[in-house]
Amino acid sequence: MKKFKPLLIDFDGVIKIGNEIAPDVKNFFDFIESNHIPACILSNSTLRTAELMKDFLKQKGLEINIPAFTAFDVTLEFVKQNYTKVKVYCRDYLLHHFEGLNTDSNPQAVVIGDIGNKWNYETMNEIFSYVMNGADIVAMHKNKFWQPEGKLILDAGTFISAIEFATDKQAIVIGKPSPLYFKTALKKIGFSSDSDFFMIGDDIENDVLATQKIGGKGILILTGKTKAEDVKNDKPAFVVNSLAETISLLSNQ
Repeated sequence: MKKFKPLLIDFDGVIKIGNEIAPDVKNFFDFIESNHIPACILSNSTLRTAELMKDFLKQKGLEINIPAFTAFDVTLEFVKQNYTKVKVYCRDYLLHHFEGLNTDSNPQAVVIGDIGNKWNYETMNEIFSYVMNGADIVAMHKNKFWQPEGKLILDAGTFISAIEFATDKQAIVIGKPSPLYFKTALKKIGFSSDSDFFMIGDDIENDVLATQKIGGKGILILTGKTKAEDVKNDKPAFVVNSLAETISLLSNQ
């Protein structure tokens, strides 16, 4: 039987498009399972935990048997290991995961994920004040923009960059493109951090080029926020139009 390299898979724009699962996604996971491909879903989502991600797929009639985790999951673990008091900015339904850590009083770090339309001057200034008083900036990810319902909108990275600029302090970035995130995923499926691997994603910077900077091969899929005309000087190892093309590509590697 052909031996496949480890495969890391983004979620939004690859498996989930808008509020639906992508075409050919069941065939894609059947291909992974039948060929015993070591694989892991590696999402930059701060809107859900891996458990909620799998629940979404189950609601769509798809159960998967590979490991999965999100930037939220890894950030939570990082915070628990490094801080006793933090101020968390994320969706309200996820705040309970930080119970006993989340505080308004002299936090050691501000933890920033997705807060949707709650971004405003008051919130930015509040974060600015905490950081100027000594708090670290912990970013669940630093995406510039995303495409939740077919329309590009600003993501948390835009606001995090503004805080960095104002405070002259760099964020600790947990999710992609942090090399630590990819290496954590490889370790989770039993591979060393310097293993050759594939990463399939719709974000040319955070998924594809970040993979290639640490020796992996990036597969840019054009089902999400990146279009063919967005690919300019920095080239992905591969470009595909669908998960069906991805199956064909991996079969021939």
